[in-house]
Amino acid sequence: MRHKLLDLAEQSSLRENKLNFAVGDTVDVHTRILEGNKERIQIFGGVVIAKRGQGMNENFTVRRIVAGEGVERTFPVNSPKVADVVVKRHARVRRAKLFYLRDRVGKATRLRERRARAGEAETNT
Repeated sequence: MRHKLLDLAEQSSLRENKLNFAVGDTVDVHTRILEGNKERIQIFGGVVIAKRGQGMNENFTVRRIVAGEGVERTFPVNSPKVADVVVKRHARVRRAKLFYLRDRVGKATRLRERRARAGEAETNT
């Protein structure tokens, strides 16, 4: 159980608009990159294989395949460097951590599509 004073101190640093995604979702993470005095957005797309922590310590890991090699990146949820997380596809998974995807190659890494629940809005536009 977290301490109430810590929660109050962290409240000002937390993200106002909550990111709405789950483990198994295919997402595009929009990251702010500083190059000299210019700022640009870089997109890292992949499958969310883990979420961990809470409050300021909350982060998530995204995995994708680049040139036949698996690449994973961990992003802090409340970081100002993370501009946005766009959900491309929802997948139906039965566990909280999808580390077993590290051992799989090609079509074996596919996850089943999750249909929208009653009352849940469709996010793909």
